[in-house]
Amino acid sequence: MKSSLVAISAAVVVATLVTGLKDRAALQERFGLGSAGKPAPELMMMGRIKPTDASAGNPEFNAQLVADKIEAITSPSPPAPGAREPDAAAPQPAAPQTVAQPAPVTPPIVSAPPAPQQAAAPAQPAVDESALRYFASRGDKVRLQAEISRLQALYPNWVPPADPLAVPQNGDKQLEAMWQLYSDGRYAELRKAVADRQAADAGWQPPADLLDRLDVAEARARLVNASDLKQYATVVDIAAATPSLLTCSEVDVLWRVAEAFIQTERAQRGQDAYTYILKNCANPAERQATVEKASTLLAYQPMQALLTLERPAADGSKEFDAIRDNLTRRFMAEGNDDPKLVIAPDYIARLEKLAETGGLASDALLLGWYQLRRNNDADAEKWFRAARAKQDSAAASQGLALALIARKAPEEAEDVMFRWRADSEDATSTYLAATANLMALQPPADLAEDVLHRIATEVIARKHVPTAQQFGWYARSLNQFQTAARWFETALAWKPDDEPSAYGLVITREQLSDRKAVLDLQRAWAGRSSRITNLEDTSSLIPNAVTPPPEKGTLAAQQPAAQPTQNPPTEPLPAERRITLQPGSQVVVRAARPAMETVTVPRGPRQTRGCSTTIDAGQLKPADALSRGWCLMDINRPMEAISAFEAALQSPTRKVREDAAYGQSLAYLRAGLSGNAAVAATKAPQNRQRAAELQVAILADRALSAFDAGRYRETLIYLDQRAQLQQERIDLMVLRGYCYLNLKMYGDATRIFEAAAATGSRDAARGLADVRNVTHPDVND
Repeated sequence: MKSSLVAISAAVVVATLVTGLKDRAALQERFGLGSAGKPAPELMMMGRIKPTDASAGNPEFNAQLVADKIEAITSPSPPAPGAREPDAAAPQPAAPQTVAQPAPVTPPIVSAPPAPQQAAAPAQPAVDESALRYFASRGDKVRLQAEISRLQALYPNWVPPADPLAVPQNGDKQLEAMWQLYSDGRYAELRKAVADRQAADAGWQPPADLLDRLDVAEARARLVNASDLKQYATVVDIAAATPSLLTCSEVDVLWRVAEAFIQTERAQRGQDAYTYILKNCANPAERQATVEKASTLLAYQPMQALLTLERPAADGSKEFDAIRDNLTRRFMAEGNDDPKLVIAPDYIARLEKLAETGGLASDALLLGWYQLRRNNDADAEKWFRAARAKQDSAAASQGLALALIARKAPEEAEDVMFRWRADSEDATSTYLAATANLMALQPPADLAEDVLHRIATEVIARKHVPTAQQFGWYARSLNQFQTAARWFETALAWKPDDEPSAYGLVITREQLSDRKAVLDLQRAWAGRSSRITNLEDTSSLIPNAVTPPPEKGTLAAQQPAAQPTQNPPTEPLPAERRITLQPGSQVVVRAARPAMETVTVPRGPRQTRGCSTTIDAGQLKPADALSRGWCLMDINRPMEAISAFEAALQSPTRKVREDAAYGQSLAYLRAGLSGNAAVAATKAPQNRQRAAELQVAILADRALSAFDAGRYRETLIYLDQRAQLQQERIDLMVLRGYCYLNLKMYGDATRIFEAAAATGSRDAARGLADVRNVTHPDVND
């Protein structure tokens, strides 16, 4: 049984070596390593040998008997005392039973050709069989079979001995030592030994086979060294000069040559090398390693071509199933790097199954980034959340934040990224993008004081202009003009050429009646911004062709359209917030303005994308100008909407003029110009409901403007006038309470704050605490 296994092993080795040497000329031509017009080196003849040639050339060669005798040599059991070699010189019976042949005769010294078996048989060539004798004497079964295959490739008429173990051992001990040096890979010592013997014995010549083998071995060593040193051009040159290295018996050399081709921008040649291995080489481990190595160097599409060479296994599976999962991950990672690359659905489904059952956060991350790169935000969010559930990391949080920004949920994005904001530059950029988007929301988000504080702290620490600018617009949307001006000034201090911040500052200073600051800004921006230099007194003049509010930053998502609502918000905005403007200083933002009170106006569908560019609305038809005005309101560009509504007021149609006047009033209110809003409302008759709602909104806006300016009695007058038209909201009650507090009418302030606090208003409770701090400071201390 043992002998049979050895015989089978020997046969497999022979088949592997010979199959790997097939079609050598085609390989050389495909790799581009051959030289046109030159004859192929002798060793390239190995490519012409077929797997069955070994037995066909010598019907007496019995692989079973050879394997048995090699097994006997390498057996650990010691021979019996006085026993001879196991029938080393005895004649052996012929192996093939189907061919009638005379009894084999053991050849004499292999240097003499054996007697021809038939008169017509060609004479045996003179063959250097010293290596054959050496490997036979050492019991090296693999090298013995490789040497037989090599000699048959070089000498097609040569017939291997029926029993290589019967060949007398070399009597030349020095030559035996040289072969030992070769076997040990001590090539420099072998060169010296050859030179020393030639110097001592001028008539001695080393076997040509030994020198050829030495040349090839040294070439292999140089090629490996060049590959390790990443000298890829040298690798290709050595392979071209030594084509006998390009066989399945030298798979490592083929791998290195393939890598050299790819690294020298000849990817197709490298793919050809991997293809040669998969088509001609049979070793399963080497084939699998070939695919793994190729996957790290070749792109997705070439790898699909290689995978078509996969062979089915006996159980119905495929030979590369063991590495299929890793290949899938590698392909998906490549898809993440290239948004245009389409990965086959089978790979995506396989990775999804791995992510659901394998428990690796990295698999869910690969899926999240793949979907995010292709704008599949819902799927991306799903996988990023799955990754964070398994392992919260900066990469998972960053991906989730980007998906949330894309679907206009920057508040959650800011919360997700806050922990990881300093992990890397990309993480910081993502966090700041989330803050810019959050501050740009329309209507403004009602943010907690601690969130505002931490965002402001990060913005100041990073000197992030887009978010600082958005802080300015955020404060303006709440009609907190002093705070808005400080943020715009801060943004300009960090980036003096930031035109949107300068524009925000100039219109804010105009609304604060700071004409000197307005003129200074106009002179500074003369010739650089027409909308700043052409700005005039907004209390009496409609701005002409102004451009939109500031850009939202590189990663800012489009803002949702601000839809007017029938009922104003019932939740009050905070009456007092502290926003850090500079390290070590704070400014109190008091009595945040309520949301604009408007109603839904029936009109056709809005095309928000149709008003993204700045044009002269005066060139449009009145109906088109009206549609553009509402479109501009939807994307929060009220100053441009004012001009569009003004053009629509020229319409001969009463309904168009009525809607235009109403729209222009809303635009002025959104821009914080309540005086202009009142004038605009009179440009066309309004129905009773609209007139009342506009009046309520204008009075509320005037009350807030008067409060910001410190005119508390005037604020109370506006609040009283508004209360006659509509019941006072809780946030305006808080505003009234602070007016009483500032006028030192503590009893009235306490009464108002208590009434508002009974509804659960935190701002009213804070107002009560402020009253107690003023009236009973010792108790609070």
